[in-house]
Amino acid sequence: MDPIMALAGLGVGIIVGLTGMGGGALMTPILVLLFGVPPVAAVSSDLAASAVMKPFGGWVHARRGTVNWALVGWLCAGSVPSAFLGVLLLRLLGDDAAVQTAIRVALAVALLLAVVGLLIKAYTARRTAGRAPAPLRVRPLPTVVLGALGGLVVGLTSVGSGSLIIVVLLAIYPMLRPNDLVGTDLIQAIPLVTAAALGHALFGDLHLDIAGAVLLGSVPGVLIGARVSSRAPAGLVRAALVVVLLASALKLLDLPTAAVGAAAGGAVLVIAAVTVALRRAGRSPAGTVPVPHLDAAAGVQ
Repeated sequence: MDPIMALAGLGVGIIVGLTGMGGGALMTPILVLLFGVPPVAAVSSDLAASAVMKPFGGWVHARRGTVNWALVGWLCAGSVPSAFLGVLLLRLLGDDAAVQTAIRVALAVALLLAVVGLLIKAYTARRTAGRAPAPLRVRPLPTVVLGALGGLVVGLTSVGSGSLIIVVLLAIYPMLRPNDLVGTDLIQAIPLVTAAALGHALFGDLHLDIAGAVLLGSVPGVLIGARVSSRAPAGLVRAALVVVLLASALKLLDLPTAAVGAAAGGAVLVIAAVTVALRRAGRSPAGTVPVPHLDAAAGVQ
């Protein structure tokens, strides 16, 4: 069992516990890019590890009461059957080199969508910071559609159970508290990734040695992350996610390493500049109410 792979699982598990995001979006590219695992094997092994890892983080949030069970039900109604469909579509594409390339491209596109979603989430959170929370009214149809689309992407790439679904959830339900958002997403991801993992296992794609190494680190990682999620600087974690996801997507698209490094460095500079600008904008004249800083707007309590 590769200890470096377990260490990578620990880091990813902590991020998943903190934000509900980053499982497939980080672990699958790490397996492909750093450990040379074929994309199909990386997708299936990461899904199997997530099916075991996410219940631990979800259990912590369920105990805290930070789960909206109505949303979980409607999301799963769309995501579970759609995850099986994603696996079937993957099998219909075949097993040759062209399929591996198609999976890499699909994964890169999914990661870029996750980056866009994270940026939208940060902007939305900034605009709604300080407002009184509105009562949550569950909207079944868009929630089921979101679950179905997320399940399809998860079945094909293992990305989406957190990185894509959580940001669209915030767009549909901006009144959800950050902790409820993370807890709800972690719980709904359990049947979703389990369905996708079972689909891959039925076709013989699952590599237990890889999944076991990832689990060795990710289970304690997600427990640590979930326990400190209410106090962690979520804005900083999400900013790091944007940089890592962007770099992973560009590398999966076979861009030169120098170009990937330049893009990641540019993203760091842009995020730093935006953070400084927002902090300066939050300094109000005497006698006025200050605007919350970026971390507060992103959900830090």
